[in-house]
Amino acid sequence: MQTTSSSAVMENPQVSALRIFSLIAPQLEQVEEEFERQAHSNIQVISYIGEYLRASGGKRVRPALTILSNYAAGGDGSTVNSIRMATVMEFLHTATLVHDDIIDKAETRRNRPSINSQFGNQTAVLMGDWLYMSAFETSLAERSLPILDILTAVTRKMTEGELLQLTLLNRTDISEEQYFDVITRKTAYLFSGCCEIGAILAGAGLAEQRALRDYGLNLGTAFQLVDDLLDFTETEESLGKPTGIDLMEGKLTLPLVYLLERDAGANDLVQTVMVEGGYQKVSRAQILNALETSDALTRARQRAYQYAEKARSVLDVLPDSDYCEALRAIPSYIIERNR
Repeated sequence: MQTTSSSAVMENPQVSALRIFSLIAPQLEQVEEEFERQAHSNIQVISYIGEYLRASGGKRVRPALTILSNYAAGGDGSTVNSIRMATVMEFLHTATLVHDDIIDKAETRRNRPSINSQFGNQTAVLMGDWLYMSAFETSLAERSLPILDILTAVTRKMTEGELLQLTLLNRTDISEEQYFDVITRKTAYLFSGCCEIGAILAGAGLAEQRALRDYGLNLGTAFQLVDDLLDFTETEESLGKPTGIDLMEGKLTLPLVYLLERDAGANDLVQTVMVEGGYQKVSRAQILNALETSDALTRARQRAYQYAEKARSVLDVLPDSDYCEALRAIPSYIIERNR
């Protein structure tokens, strides 16, 4: 299997992020203002939690993709429509995080207490639902059936991904194909939707829309692959949430799929952590050592590089611009990030 060397295509992630986000800094500031506006409600608890979520921050990758795709496809990413839809995409993402944390019983998110731990599961479920419905209500202002079709499909795919993942919990016989099916639905389709909607708002042709849709799908896959790698390689401080948590929750991510392919003896180690829901009898260091010894981490990272390169390759149909170059740089930022 041919892979692309990271040194050949990747740049310093800090430089990449600075270049990307400074290009659309005013528009992202407008997204923050629009988030605050959309999260406001005459129901006090909704406004309070909405502001809590907004202030929790995040990388705002999805709004950035919507705005950059709009500009790259010949649009004006600073229009009311573009900012509004970029915020809708962040609302959808935030809703999934709120619901995910309930399912995973997560205590923290971005170095702050999660909504479920701070306000309880009932409030968190309802707040996630409110975010979903608010996102769709706002998107109706576009009066665009193609955009509504994308949002509906994305939301359905994300829900399917969660349900699929639940059926695969605490299993060590997960295939690579099953793993990619889950992450494509849970993560990649939302990235794809961001980029395609940006192109639609720009009035782009079908070729450009298709290119940006495929760009987002490959980029989102690379993003989740890196997320799953970071769960093993980074610290709780850098991630803003507990590490090694996926295996404790019974989730077999790609590094573990590759580990068990190469080393059947590691099955007992993996199952022990799943059954215990922690690292009492088997330490996290033992799992990490097994992953490194089997080259499972390297193989998974190579897959992320491949998807990053696929994302870049489809952008050739777009006209050259600073915004298109920023889209080409985003895979570097995503692959080399440490949180």
